[in-house]
Amino acid sequence: MTRLSVNINKIATLRNARGGNIPNVLEAAINCQRFGAQGITVHPRPDERHIRYSDVYDIKPIITTEYNIEGYPSEKFIELVLDIVPNQVTLVPDPPDALTSNAGWDTIKHRDFLKKVISRFQAKGIRTSIFVETDIERIKNAKETGTDRVELYTEPYAANFSTNREKAIEPFIKAAEAANNVELGLNAGHDLNLDNLKYFYQNISGLLEVSIGHALISDALYYGLENTIQMYLRELKN
Repeated sequence: MTRLSVNINKIATLRNARGGNIPNVLEAAINCQRFGAQGITVHPRPDERHIRYSDVYDIKPIITTEYNIEGYPSEKFIELVLDIVPNQVTLVPDPPDALTSNAGWDTIKHRDFLKKVISRFQAKGIRTSIFVETDIERIKNAKETGTDRVELYTEPYAANFSTNREKAIEPFIKAAEAANNVELGLNAGHDLNLDNLKYFYQNISGLLEVSIGHALISDALYYGLENTIQMYLRELKN
């Protein structure tokens, strides 16, 4: 079974644009869970331009589904995660000023750094995942960091899906095989949507979780949040 984790950053972006507490991020997290989401993902950034550090704390006691915190492992971020103890932490290599995550880790160059960070999380019983591209050697070397899972950065797949879906999915099939071969759990995320999700799901072996935010929240403007989550869940069924 592939789990759907809903990234609620965009709800926080909308709230922050006007100030106040509308839309209510905590209520959104509760509703995503109530409507069938099997996980809630947040990505706090240093400037708190969407999810705030206070949101990350406030969400923990109000949900019973899986809680995934993703971000760049600065010392402040590490301390946040160790304090909250979510089910999963996803490490991304993006700098503080990045608009969105746009690359995976070089697990060869940053192996020792990642190994130290991951060991701190695992000492608290937190499952770890690291953001990677489809480079086979980097996926194999991810095993050396001690991580539990890798999350495939799927923007290249999404960008090329409409022109040649077979070619777009090919490197991800190989990447998934590499992860499975070294016994790494497999997540995926970035620009997955109602058009391309089912094909990805049907072709990627061992896919444990997808994290979807921008597209899902955007679709909810048209279809409603409950209906949208159910639509995405249907894409993850055989």
